Amino acid sequence: MSGDRIPAREPAELVPASARLRAEGVELVELSFVDNAGIVRVKTAPLDRLSELARYGLGASPCFETFTFDDMMLRGTHLGGPDGDLRLIPDISRLTHLAAMPGWAWAPADKFTQDGPRFVGCQRAFAARQVEAAASMDLSVSAAFEHEWTLAEPGVEEFVPAISGSGYGQVRLESLADFGLALVRTMREQGLDVLQFHPEYALGQAELSVAAKDPVGAADDAVLARHTIRAVTRRHGWRASFAPCLVPEGAGSGAHLHLSVHDENGNLLAGGPGRHGLQAAGEAFLAGVLRELPALVAIGAGNPASFLRLGPSRWAGIWQVWGREAREAALRLITGTEGTQSWAANAEVKCFDATANPYLAVGAVIAAGLAGVREELTLPDEITGDPALLTESARAEAGIERLPAGPAEAADALASSEVLAEALEPELHDAIVTVRRGEAERFADATPDELAAATRWTW
Repeated sequence: MSGDRIPAREPAELVPASARLRAEGVELVELSFVDNAGIVRVKTAPLDRLSELARYGLGASPCFETFTFDDMMLRGTHLGGPDGDLRLIPDISRLTHLAAMPGWAWAPADKFTQDGPRFVGCQRAFAARQVEAAASMDLSVSAAFEHEWTLAEPGVEEFVPAISGSGYGQVRLESLADFGLALVRTMREQGLDVLQFHPEYALGQAELSVAAKDPVGAADDAVLARHTIRAVTRRHGWRASFAPCLVPEGAGSGAHLHLSVHDENGNLLAGGPGRHGLQAAGEAFLAGVLRELPALVAIGAGNPASFLRLGPSRWAGIWQVWGREAREAALRLITGTEGTQSWAANAEVKCFDATANPYLAVGAVIAAGLAGVREELTLPDEITGDPALLTESARAEAGIERLPAGPAEAADALASSEVLAEALEPELHDAIVTVRRGEAERFADATPDELAAATRWTW
């Protein structure tokens, strides 16, 4: 992770990386960043320029801070518009040969101004600041994203599943076998630690999980994993979509965020006197996340199409509640099996999807959790079962509230969140709200079919 100013590097520092990549046949290097609409943007340059890139970066317009997912340029109070320029500085420690794209390498980029200081809207830096804030409280966080996506036949705008068979079924796995083997091999070649791969529930859907690591690294992994999945899928003759909904009324694809919080003695979500082994600081962290979930939806699933997925009785986590292994709760506690709790216990934020900027997602969840620790919050009663099966009065009596049901409502929740406004700082907070409100207004009258079509091949 780069510092607060463009790092000073000598050309000799880059010689080993350049030599290794050249020996692997790399000719071009891709630098990526993720904007506030969740779109991965890229600039590329020949490998011969790696030393120059590492010292001075590549230019990029700051206009993308207020671009919508369909490339409409908005202006926020602080950011956006046609003026100015930034420098994209690659994180050389994450420079990766793209095994699925011969001749290419990739690195995530940090954003700096032309005068040297870090750009106020750098989402990767926001995530790093939250990691540092946790460290200042003698805490650390491990994180990982699940990846759900749909495999489709190419050449048509409509969705035609590339594979068939029951969810989690062996028949579907048989049709995925060669693809899955190639994918996992490629992921491992690129340094991604794959934990599991399987056919999922929805039409043509698969899922893959990678191991947890530090939050910035987990967000980097999310970008690289999806990039790799799309490339391997294309080489296999299919098309991949991470969109939250391809078919209205059908099950969609999420990007659930898993995380655990630790102090010097270990995992705070296990080994304690609280419910299911929670320690006081671990419970307070989860209580902070639970409190901020309405605002977190705008960051983790704020696209208009996200709300096609966020329906009741779909395990999408639309309720602002928590519970152990409660798949209808937005915040699910996973304690692990007997003997694994100390390292396996984690919490899953189920309402997120791949339209989120992963750096914003991990950073915002950490900020919410740290606020809970500072305020020594406690969790309410947990839930079991499906709240959708209760009457409205029963839900009200139990304190079960639904998360925002549309993008404008989610944007308003983010706008009014003091915790996230302080953590994001004025410029980035306003830019995200601007994008989410702009998308909400632009697609306010769109039908579910129109929304699905507009986003089907965007992620």
